[in-house]
Parts: sequence; C-alpha cells; structure tokens
Amino acid sequence: MNDKIAIITGGNSGLGFATAKKFCDQGITTYIIGRNPEKTTQACKELGSYSRPVIFDLNDLEKIPALVGNILAETGHIDILINNAGINMKKDFWEVTDVEFSQIMHTNVLSVFAISRAVVKQMKEQGYGNIVNISSMAAQYGIPKVIAYTASKTAIEGMTRSMAVDLSPLGIRVNCVAPGFIKTNMSSKALDSDPQRKDKVLSRTPMGRLGEPEDVADAILHLVSDQAKYTNGVVLPVDGGNSIGF
Repeated sequence: MNDKIAIITGGNSGLGFATAKKFCDQGITTYIIGRNPEKTTQACKELGSYSRPVIFDLNDLEKIPALVGNILAETGHIDILINNAGINMKKDFWEVTDVEFSQIMHTNVLSVFAISRAVVKQMKEQGYGNIVNISSMAAQYGIPKVIAYTASKTAIEGMTRSMAVDLSPLGIRVNCVAPGFIKTNMSSKALDSDPQRKDKVLSRTPMGRLGEPEDVADAILHLVSDQAKYTNGVVLPVDGGNSIGF
C-alpha cells in the first residue's frame, strides 16, 4: 500500500494517532489533520517520514474544499479518508443548550459530510477510494448524559449506509467502525475516577477488559485494504463484545 495517500482527521492523538501509526508503518503517506499546531507537529515527528501535518479546524466548512485541493496539488490523488475527529460533552439532558447541541453536531456530523464530499469529488474522477467513519457505542445503546454525542454518532452510522449506496457504484467503499471502551488517556482518567462506571463497562464486556487503540486501528486498516474489497456499508463494533453483552 506504499503508493496510497490517506487523510486522517483528528490523527494527532488517541485512536486517530494509532490508526496513523498503522498506516505509516504500512508505507501509506498519511495527512494528519488537527487543530492544535504543537500537538499535530509532534505527532508527525513521532510517526515519521510518511506523515504530513495539516493544521486546520474542520469547523471552517467553507475552507474544506481548499484544504482538500491543497493536498491534491501535492499528491495528485487521495485514496483513503478516515473521519475520526469528533468532540463529546457529558451533561444532564435538561442542561444541554441549543448552542452546545449544535456545536457537537457541527463538528461530528457537518464536518464529516463536508470533507467527505470534497474528497469524493476526486475519488469519483479516479474511480476508486475508501472512506471509514468512526461511530461509538453511544450509537449502539443508550449511555447517560451524552445526548448530543449520541445523536451525532447515530447520524454517522446512517450516513455511512447512505454514502455506501450512493458511492460504491463509483468504486468508492464506505464503512464505519464503532469502538467500544478503549484504553486511552482520556478514557482511563474518566473510568478510573468513576469505579462504578468502570465496573459496569467491564461487567457487560464478555472479554472482560478494555480494548487497545491498536485494536481499532487494525480494524480500520483491514477495511481500507483489498482483504475487505467486498465489505461495504457495514458498522463494525470493535468492543470485545460490549454491544451484545448482558
């Protein structure tokens, strides 16, 4: 895959970084889109010569076509898009404001649509491409205090199916990964500070442990590879069985 060009949004930390590392290790030239200059630049230093930092706020929807155009000017093609960037907010349902709900939908849904549309225009011309969207367990079952995030990730799963129907006749496969509870700095801090929540997470996960970021990265790499060439429009939970656990 060393002639492939990939874009990973939110690729400077967590699951995005693990995926970027997997791609770079495979020789895929990977553009890491992040808002934080220091964090994004440092991530690319760690990832090595196959990574490219792109400092950009995906909330600037009107600038996304130019962003994609700049990458195309350097590469001539884009083969893979991983829509990983997203934000969350934990708050009681009745306390969530219209502005807060709208902000999460804007980042987690509108920006995914906007960058996918821009990239697809090129993929359509070249006759092939792979897009993987990132969902969440919040779209698989009810999780308390994350109404806006849940709405956004449920939208992502519906978008995945609709995109797959529209785009696969053009040679563009679209799939989705729904990570379970994965051991990242953010999740570890949240669960370690709430032992009751952590016990509940582990008790309904048949494998009895949290996943590793590499588990999600492996699934994404598989979906964009030729090994998954007939896999299209699926939502793949990578959760140790959490979504079917009792």
